[in-house]
Amino acid sequence: MRPFIRTLALATGLAVAPVLAVAPPADAASTLRSLAEAQHRYIGTELTGNMVNNATITSLAGTQFDVVTPGNEMKWDTIEPGNGSYNFGPGDNVVSFAQAHAMRVRGHNLVWHAQLPGWVNSLPRNQVQGAMEAHITTEVNHYKGKIYAWDVINEPFNEDGSLRQDAFTAAMGTGYLADAIRTAHTADPAAVLYINDYNIEGQNAKSNALYSLAQSLLSQGVPLGGIGLESHFIVGQVPSSMLANMQRFAALGLDVAITELDDRVPLPASSGNLQQQATDYATVVKNCLAVTRCPGVSQWGVGDADSWIPGTFPGYGAASMYDNNYRPKPAYTATATALGGPPPGGGGTGPLRAVGAGKCLDVPDSTTTAGTQLQIRDCSGGANQTFTLSSSGALSVYNGADCLDASGRGTSPGTKVIIWPCSGQANQQWAVNADGTVTGVQSGLCLDVTGASTANGTLVELWTCTGRSNQQWTLG
Repeated sequence: MRPFIRTLALATGLAVAPVLAVAPPADAASTLRSLAEAQHRYIGTELTGNMVNNATITSLAGTQFDVVTPGNEMKWDTIEPGNGSYNFGPGDNVVSFAQAHAMRVRGHNLVWHAQLPGWVNSLPRNQVQGAMEAHITTEVNHYKGKIYAWDVINEPFNEDGSLRQDAFTAAMGTGYLADAIRTAHTADPAAVLYINDYNIEGQNAKSNALYSLAQSLLSQGVPLGGIGLESHFIVGQVPSSMLANMQRFAALGLDVAITELDDRVPLPASSGNLQQQATDYATVVKNCLAVTRCPGVSQWGVGDADSWIPGTFPGYGAASMYDNNYRPKPAYTATATALGGPPPGGGGTGPLRAVGAGKCLDVPDSTTTAGTQLQIRDCSGGANQTFTLSSSGALSVYNGADCLDASGRGTSPGTKVIIWPCSGQANQQWAVNADGTVTGVQSGLCLDVTGASTANGTLVELWTCTGRSNQQWTLG
């Protein structure tokens, strides 16, 4: 395996705390990137267009992820819009962002039938090979030493396993595949060279064809280094044969990476679908961890607001780990847990401390009256400040008699957080996140100390997640 090795100095091997933590700096153990690195894997994301100029996106990307893939900035139509005329500026911006945040870069992509400038398709067939080789050589040379891996060939197969017919197959037949990979290797022998495709995650006609191609290329001495599984899933449809499929490619001596993960759900997203999405994300991460030659998992985009899904699949969306406001969803918690982070439930008991105030979540006057709004108060160790986190995500008090509850099943900022007899409903389920927040599964809102006050008796409510210390908690 080519292990994940940081090219820039970062802390590694950090212990993972078994409780909620303060929102961490970039190298703290509770970030996705540090959890992944502790497993000798990476966790990546995709940036494209104006995303590199959006402070919310870049702060989140630079903190939680350690590999970045440019969405469009290194594709042929951007890099070489005219024959021999190169535009590296957009790609350079992504590389600069990655370097500033100690992230590696996956180059995407060199040869693809789509986003191909018209001049390539207009070339006489006897000139296509020369143009392809010149394009690969120039681009890979420009980024030599700055790119961890290249998607050299992107989406070469039809769904039935036949090779796509495009300018490259028309000019060179199947020979273009080996030629492209060899050309990229000559330009940068250190980069890991991939074939990347979608709907090849499970065992089917398409993945079988790719497996046969990989065997053939390797037998010819072609320096193919990896297979990229794009992993654009529909919720609940991660193939049951995904792990076995990954293992057979790994057995050939190839790295097998999850390169473009998202998991689209019908809109509006129901709490049930968001929980299934969390299960799907965890399954994918666990599959990667089970395959020695899986170097890591990359999500396509940072949050739902920048996802390509709604524009391509009408009626679907909410496909990433972060919502439209870049708040963590259950999929984030499931991913962190799969990577070895704090579990979202199962045995945590003790005071729930508000980090910003230094006080504890408190049931006023130790009442058991249903509907009483919770507050913060100096920590006393009493039963009215002792909460237990269950495996189902309930936060109960008084030995499980009452549960933390979003009043009236509210999903709006300002909803009161109350105690109510435990019912197991979604408004009593909470995602305990690795970034220190506690979010309502039904609403996606954060447990919040009103007005960021530190005074005894300050009420607790649900509010839009902001990342501030009045929304950060520790349990135990």
